[in-house]
Amino acid sequence: MDRRLPEQKISVQAIPEKENIQPLKEHKITISRGKTITELLSPFLPHKLISELLATSSPLYNLNRIMAGHNLTLRLLESGDFHSLTYEINNEQYLEIRKDNDGFLASLKILPLEKKLCFLSGEIKGSLIEALNQLEEKDYLALSLAEIFAWEIDFYLDLRAGDSFALIFEKNYRENEFVGYGNILAAQIINQGKKYQAFRFLHPETGRADYFDAQGKSLRKEFLRSPIKYARITSRYSHRRLHPIQKIYRPHYGVDYAAPVGTPVQATADGLVTFAGWNGPSGRMIRLRHKNGYETLYLHLRNFAPGIKVGARVKAGDIIGYVGSTGESTGPHLDYRIIHHGRYINPLAWRFEPANPLPAEYLEVFKNEIKFYEFLLNNPLWFARLLTY
Repeated sequence: MDRRLPEQKISVQAIPEKENIQPLKEHKITISRGKTITELLSPFLPHKLISELLATSSPLYNLNRIMAGHNLTLRLLESGDFHSLTYEINNEQYLEIRKDNDGFLASLKILPLEKKLCFLSGEIKGSLIEALNQLEEKDYLALSLAEIFAWEIDFYLDLRAGDSFALIFEKNYRENEFVGYGNILAAQIINQGKKYQAFRFLHPETGRADYFDAQGKSLRKEFLRSPIKYARITSRYSHRRLHPIQKIYRPHYGVDYAAPVGTPVQATADGLVTFAGWNGPSGRMIRLRHKNGYETLYLHLRNFAPGIKVGARVKAGDIIGYVGSTGESTGPHLDYRIIHHGRYINPLAWRFEPANPLPAEYLEVFKNEIKFYEFLLNNPLWFARLLTY
């Protein structure tokens, strides 16, 4: 059953009122692919003036980097003289250039966004993305939810029909139009009868946000459950497997994930690149060294992500390469392997240590902050009854 909390206003960020000068004409321009700022403004302004505007804005934003689909607004006075120019950089800020007594003045301004608090729950019948799409939410929300639980759940391998989810999250609006999702504040997934919960907490000292369970234990572990999001396992770790090409039985020390060529492959833990190149039957391969005696290997890649070379450092979740079928391979897939203190281990069966829990001095503050969220996640029917009144 779809249960939603009525969207509630959290805050409205206002910007100062503009001075009461109304230009005679306002030209709103949606930027077309391949168009430059000079081409767009030249029907209205002389080239010298356009150059001055570019020079004025360059310390804050390079207008030569305008993007297709974004909006420009040019305002001219009744005399035809320049009044102001605004460029929407993204959903959060815009560039404004105004005429003043000394020439031109450029500034970056925050778009007035309205945050609304939302509650959503549902049942999984196929994939998490399909479940949220059926509730008229976008893929991004499903991917964000999957990322929170990525250390606990493999969202291709572990999900079952009948699993359920609930989440409390923010939506951002501008002038009553949805412009994107904010933070997921709390979430719950019941997977194969086991309940997983996550609560967002902003560390008071570092300002970094992280997710913890109700007891303050971190959801992060040493390794992510999977190097590919939403990939199908075609071969598991085995000490005796018939090799598909050589037709002989020998150990298979990895897990094969079938995925289309070009599918991004992510590092499963923070680490250092110790090898990135061609490795015979393994094709293009990356080898990472991690703390506590761990190494991970990523075989049969099509190519590497930018910056991936020996000596590069990566974070868990960073894209390091792309699925291919190089070396001894019968089709596009990733062969993923883990070594612990010099011996191969089963990536699907090994129990990894969790990250550090929330420091004790913040535990009481954290538990007070999550009381409402925890109650709502545990009692969605209670809130559903309130909606009937």
